[in-house]
Amino acid sequence: MADYKKMYTTLFNKITQMIDDLEEIQQQTEEMYIEEEDPPLEIAQNSKEPNLPR
Repeated sequence: MADYKKMYTTLFNKITQMIDDLEEIQQQTEEMYIEEEDPPLEIAQNSKEPNLPR
């Protein structure tokens, strides 16, 4: 007979570890974004296309 307690515990532990890993990766990428310098802003020139109604 299958050991459902062991199966559930294994699944729960793996999913919990994956969530922890995803949270760590998210924090790392957020820190990368915060540390990145903003590129200089450029003002776009008006195009020759007509204004579209909003």
